[in-house]
Amino acid sequence: MDLFANNPVSREDKNIPLPVRMRPDSLEEISGQEHLLGEGKLLRRAIEADRLSSLILFGPPGCGKTSLAWCIARATRASYTAINATTSNVEELRRIISGAKLKRKEDGGKTILFIDEIHRFNKAQQDILLPDVESGVLILIGATVHNPYFSLTSALLSRSIVCELKALQITDLLNIINRALADKDRGLGELKIKADKKAINFLAKICEGDARRALAALELGVLTTPPGEDGRIPFSLDIAQESIQKKAVVYDHDEDGHYDTASAFIKSMRGSDPDAAIYWMAKMLYAGEDPRFIARRICILAAEDVGNADPLALVLANAALQISEFVGMPEARIPLAQAVVYVSCAPKSNASYLAIEKATCDIKEKRVQEVPDDLKDTSYSGAEKLGHGKGYKYAHDYPGHFVRQKYTRKKVLYYEPTDIGHEAKIKERLDKIRKKDSLK
Repeated sequence: MDLFANNPVSREDKNIPLPVRMRPDSLEEISGQEHLLGEGKLLRRAIEADRLSSLILFGPPGCGKTSLAWCIARATRASYTAINATTSNVEELRRIISGAKLKRKEDGGKTILFIDEIHRFNKAQQDILLPDVESGVLILIGATVHNPYFSLTSALLSRSIVCELKALQITDLLNIINRALADKDRGLGELKIKADKKAINFLAKICEGDARRALAALELGVLTTPPGEDGRIPFSLDIAQESIQKKAVVYDHDEDGHYDTASAFIKSMRGSDPDAAIYWMAKMLYAGEDPRFIARRICILAAEDVGNADPLALVLANAALQISEFVGMPEARIPLAQAVVYVSCAPKSNASYLAIEKATCDIKEKRVQEVPDDLKDTSYSGAEKLGHGKGYKYAHDYPGHFVRQKYTRKKVLYYEPTDIGHEAKIKERLDKIRKKDSLK
């Protein structure tokens, strides 16, 4: 049975860890997960109407999966039983199912079975649940940090609604930490604590959306620090760092620390210094920067500063972006590092970037050219009567798949390839083509 299944008041016992004591009792107390629990959202409506079906809660550690299951149990009129898949077995499952059947027969009551780390159950264990989940004898709520589409059987998934919980935002963690500091019954409110705002903000940022981790560090820091001369327990930035065994890095996500570090990161790659670029990326990741932000910067630089000097740089950067989104942290740092090193070491050319800048400037400041008649669309009836497409030369009909013809009414020149890397080959071919055009 869950620690508080029959006696929720026991959470006032100060010997119970703070993250457990501070678990919310109602949907209103839950921080974050607005996409599931916001007003009018399907899951909230189902809970409030007591019409819940089986759920699989999928999300990172400390995002509130267990708390949500507990709040669902309190919001409904169902009996609540909780087990952990790492310690449970078939015998226990059969006993719970028998109890649920008896309760349903006696008073028509429902039973919620919460299974933490449900991905640990093998196929046989999952299959035992199927008949009673399908018939409604059990309302299953499974929690897992792993993608259920890879770890659970399709039969169990088809009988459940999969809800993906997101990592908590910094504002959510700030709310949770401050509530723990103020709560006199379940939290630390009875203690005289002088909490430094920098220390609280540090915990909220460094814990990467994990409320359990933030509250555990807060409790450890407070309970192991003696009161000061004023009788209050100081919870400073130094204590917060020591409590979570991670130092603070000056890096605000919307101020100078963010922009200055990102600037150094980009300029290091542009300057072909892979060591410096890796250092600044490591700082950003350590401070909790979104890896997608870093991946986007690599992609932009690969196109702007490497360009056609090494076209593979953009391919690799894009691959790193997609992989980092798929695998998440901490593994995402590895493909990101590979892309950073490759892009930093690649030959550089900003010729493509300069070309679009020049062309955009002409579009803004000069009269926009009309499309030549021979290049205009001919896919509709009547185009031929208007003279559209007349005289157009199809390049593949000519030797070398090239033929001289005008593609703008007035000659323009924007792309000027360099002699560096792969772009040297592009320049060689383009010079021949342009020389032929000049002799026309």
